[in-house]
Amino acid sequence: MRKLRFILSLSVVGMMSAAFIKTDDPKRSKGLDLSGMDLTVSPREDFFLYANGAWLKKTEIPASETSWGSFNILRSDNQRNIKDILEDAAKSKSPAGSVQQRVGDFFVSGMDTLIIEKRGYTPIKPTLAEIDKIKDYKGLLQYSATHPLEGGNTYVGIGIGTDAKNPDAYVVSLRQTGTGLPEKDYYTKTDESTVKIRTAYKKYITTLFTLTGTEPTKAAQLAEDILSLETQIATSHMGRIEMRNPNALYNKFAVKDFAVKVPNLDLENMIVTLRMKTDSIIVVQPKYYESLNELLPKTPIEILKAKMKFSVISGAANLLSKPFVEASFEYSGKALSGQKEQQDRWKRISSQTDGLMSDLLGQLYVAKHFKPEAKKRMDELVANLQKVFETRINALDWMTAETKAEALKKLKAFTPKIGYPSKWKNYDGVVVKRDDYYGNVRAFGKWRYEEMLKRLGKAVDKSEWGMTAPTVNASYSPLSNAITFPAGILQWPFFDAEADDAFNYGAIGAVIGHEMTHGFDDQGRQYNYMGMLKNWWKKEDNDQFKQRAQVVIDQYDSFTVLDGLHVKGQLTLGENIADIGGLSVAYEAFKTYTKQGKSNEKTDGFTPDQRLFLAFGQIWRNKSRDESLRLRVNTDPHSPGEFRSNGPLSNFEPFYKAFGIQPGDKMFRPDNTRVKIW
Repeated sequence: MRKLRFILSLSVVGMMSAAFIKTDDPKRSKGLDLSGMDLTVSPREDFFLYANGAWLKKTEIPASETSWGSFNILRSDNQRNIKDILEDAAKSKSPAGSVQQRVGDFFVSGMDTLIIEKRGYTPIKPTLAEIDKIKDYKGLLQYSATHPLEGGNTYVGIGIGTDAKNPDAYVVSLRQTGTGLPEKDYYTKTDESTVKIRTAYKKYITTLFTLTGTEPTKAAQLAEDILSLETQIATSHMGRIEMRNPNALYNKFAVKDFAVKVPNLDLENMIVTLRMKTDSIIVVQPKYYESLNELLPKTPIEILKAKMKFSVISGAANLLSKPFVEASFEYSGKALSGQKEQQDRWKRISSQTDGLMSDLLGQLYVAKHFKPEAKKRMDELVANLQKVFETRINALDWMTAETKAEALKKLKAFTPKIGYPSKWKNYDGVVVKRDDYYGNVRAFGKWRYEEMLKRLGKAVDKSEWGMTAPTVNASYSPLSNAITFPAGILQWPFFDAEADDAFNYGAIGAVIGHEMTHGFDDQGRQYNYMGMLKNWWKKEDNDQFKQRAQVVIDQYDSFTVLDGLHVKGQLTLGENIADIGGLSVAYEAFKTYTKQGKSNEKTDGFTPDQRLFLAFGQIWRNKSRDESLRLRVNTDPHSPGEFRSNGPLSNFEPFYKAFGIQPGDKMFRPDNTRVKIW
């Protein structure tokens, strides 16, 4: 679960969209969806199908979705709840500046397609005109510094965030940017699906320029030029697997020293103009900026400007009139992910409201939909799993006492964040207008930019949340050593206050354990109890971890997603370690701290242990379109659902005992090939 990777944060779920359709109305037994099981499948052969086969057979992916499963179903329910809140707020006639007024009027502005259609692309015309005035690459860089929210980040990705080696302080950082395809390999791979995506990308660029008045033949040539430029840029990018090494991303320079390496970028003046004046800077991918330093003077200015204009148009497309929205959907929805139809507009605007003014909407959502007893139960679950994790660390036979002591210090320093933030942001100064959708979005963007600038020189506020209260997800942040469980996920099928302990420990318990384990996965383990990127491992322990992690990589590399397409074990390593560890910790907590865990009394024909494993298998139920699966395998650090279920279970001895798994069964692994880390 990352931001997990879900900034450096790790979340439990990857790319999944939300919508609503009544594809099923499960008959639940204390949380479990018994009607979704396929009892004709042996749990010894394919547990994911055993737990979810009937659901998979009867469920169709909604046309407006790229995948459908547990996360999507709960998100769709949440969206309807949010819609009710937004419509009530819109009707409330609340005082100007109130939470209800701003939330309600923003929703109205996004739903008022008559005004939006009438304005066409008028909102971005002034920006495009400014870019047209640029004469050379130096003017381009000056524009980037003076217009950071209006295409300025096309070539220079700069921001302020936590210093990984001094997590109490903020620091300015530069990150790679400049490409529009999902990952660098999409520019060079020659397989049929990738070539189709590149073709769709060029069509998208062409369409956007044509819609803003460029003659079609010239627009097509600009698309070729932009793709060619981005292909050059991509050669300097780090890949997603390379970027899993936090030490490789921490490259701290004195600003004056790095400025010498990239003299054409006029870095010192740019930082001053951006109001980010500082003596030191983190350059996440130095190769990108060293390459950009050479590329900008050599590239015709008209091509550089065209790419910047495309960045502006594409970034605003979903805020403009219907032709722009449809062009964006044709590429990002259909071509990239296989989505058949666009989501209803109210769903898109609801999601955007949550993203832009999360603390305003969050207050209304929590007041109506978060039950205090859910937090009380979560506090208990977190405490129990934390105690079990401590026991498991102490019992490790591969880790020395010195490293164990540091691991325990980190575990005890975890900060649980449950439900919603302890303090809400008010977005002071942001005026929301009922008839200016584009202006409203820009106003919140400007507020967030100014908020970021104010952080420089101040201590890091570790109480801040990186997720919104209605979010159906969870996360671990290594920089604050915090585990976060928003109100949105604390509902069925992940949590059910009416269900038995077996269900809740198998579902939300495994999610809690997952987030805890992220603190000790291949990335999280490199941060200490303070959230500092610092080695606390003895060499022999480090070597042992890497050997054991390689077993995970090899296992998941062998999983076939589609013909010729396998899970990328290195890319998904952290999530897979967290899934395996989360299940183990949740199960032991269930056995240790609950009465049911010590019983063999059956419910609906299943023992408590079997119910726990069924709950675990069902939270990962998911169907995805082939296009979405390909994109996910190439870019998402989470494995597809069936492997998040069967992978951890196939490594777990108590699961074998619960379902009689024997040598020769497909779910069986010889003991010497099972993962044994946490």
